[in-house]
Amino acid sequence: MATIVAVTACPTGIAHTFMAAEGLEQAAARLGHAIRVETQGSIGTQSTLTGEEIAAADVVLIAADTAIEKTRFAGKRIYETDTRSAIDNAAAVILAALQQPAAPVAGETAAARIVAITSCPTGIAHTFMAAEGLQQGAARLGHTIKVETQGSVGAQNTLTDDDIAAADIVLIAADTTIDTSRFTGKRIYETNTKSAINDGAAVVRTALAQAAVKDGAGAEGTKDLADQALAAKAAQSAARTGVYKHLMTGVSYMIPFVVAGGLLIALGFALGGIYVYDDAHKGTLAANLFWIGKASFQLMVPILAGYAAFSIADRPGIAPGMIAGVIADGVGAGFLGGIVGGFIAGYAVRWLNQAIRLPRTLEGLKPVLILPLLGAAVTGLLMYYVVGGPVAAILAGISAWLKSMQGSSAVVLGMLLGCMMAFDMGGPVNKAAYTFGTGLLASQIYEPMAAIMAAGMTPPLGIALATMLFRNRFSSDEREAGKAAAALGISFITEGAIPFAAKDPLRVIPAIMLGSAATGGLSMAFGAQLHVPHGGIFVLPMPNAVSGLFGYTIAIVAGTVITALALFVLKRPLANVAG
Repeated sequence: MATIVAVTACPTGIAHTFMAAEGLEQAAARLGHAIRVETQGSIGTQSTLTGEEIAAADVVLIAADTAIEKTRFAGKRIYETDTRSAIDNAAAVILAALQQPAAPVAGETAAARIVAITSCPTGIAHTFMAAEGLQQGAARLGHTIKVETQGSVGAQNTLTDDDIAAADIVLIAADTTIDTSRFTGKRIYETNTKSAINDGAAVVRTALAQAAVKDGAGAEGTKDLADQALAAKAAQSAARTGVYKHLMTGVSYMIPFVVAGGLLIALGFALGGIYVYDDAHKGTLAANLFWIGKASFQLMVPILAGYAAFSIADRPGIAPGMIAGVIADGVGAGFLGGIVGGFIAGYAVRWLNQAIRLPRTLEGLKPVLILPLLGAAVTGLLMYYVVGGPVAAILAGISAWLKSMQGSSAVVLGMLLGCMMAFDMGGPVNKAAYTFGTGLLASQIYEPMAAIMAAGMTPPLGIALATMLFRNRFSSDEREAGKAAAALGISFITEGAIPFAAKDPLRVIPAIMLGSAATGGLSMAFGAQLHVPHGGIFVLPMPNAVSGLFGYTIAIVAGTVITALALFVLKRPLANVAG
């Protein structure tokens, strides 16, 4: 049984003060602990704690919405929360107070180093008010803090890797979802902006007491292959910087529109025939599915451009970027024009955001009026007068060249794309090939996409086959992981090969590149066409999703077998492992 002393208080000192006290007393009794609660309200202090009671206590629990004087608790463990927590779940508050060390009274130990993020849906007032509250609260408690604000005009005072590495805790006061991937291994505490605005010092104290490392930071050795593949994929995403990062952001948002559009168009053709778009089919289920798919495809380039601009300039870049994408589509510049327009919009808006200085009271006008207006005007005029025509000519030339490719030239292109897909398994080279194929779907060129997806499936599939056929080349853990690699391969998750390549890159990477090159070349030779950019084997049975399905299947199987045989030749048998 623990001995607890507590203080409850709220600004009015009436209802919440006594409700919190009663909740703590009842919960302590249920848990078998002794508690004495002092209430500080508008009618004065009641049940005042004595020096003897404080000295005998195991922990001091403060449930208050106002500042509490703590000098009489010097040397004691102190746990702080608000009255609402004590009212809603007093038992959890008591358990937390007993199990976790509380923040020290300022001056007892060295100052803590804190990094923080504030953000609200509109990204204007509350974002900056919460940041100011945390800064003032940390200063009063003697701690150092750096606050990154994520607002409608983009991130400001951005935390660096050095800032994060040096921090004792990460404090997030936000009313929106915040990406915490860059804080892996750090203690994190999350709350809302209102709490930081109302009492930043209390939030800082609670954060120091309750911040905890997020789940999922386990040792690499405890992860299965699927976890390792997903971790590798996340690491590659986190490592993206600059132009590559912005392009991949646009592509990632674009893919669902391409997948949905491609499959719906295929279903329309399957149900209504190849002339489903004629007036004779108007109003039928098949025709409606077809036109829904076309509508999804029409959003492809604007989404690509809009979210590339978003990656560069945050939310103010979305509207100019999407407008650039619509113009690119209209002038025939296609996905290439969308990429160029998205980058023009993003960098133009970012420059305008930095160049235009307004009083703080007028900052709210920038994201909703000034930046979209000027950004759209500048970008649109450049698209019409400078960029659109030349890019449209380039795209037309590429399209004509690809459509004219026959025989050996098509095979060579397929082999090149296959090698790119296997070379870094989800890295920049892989994504360059993937973006090329996905963009061509908008121009009704489907062969490269088929070669790219097939070549991306064969690395994990070939490795899985090798672990089954040539067991003496792999450890028991690798043979078990091969089962997961097969599942990842059929799902077109090329990263399933990364754990194997990481252990033996000089043998595994050449083997998977050889198999993927064969698959890509065969797919182009057979003239296979893929109308969607993802899905693995799960889209193969769908009507009209794949043209030349028999030859396409042969290409995937051949590449898988070649990869497995190459691994047999290149990898040496392991000692004490039966074949």
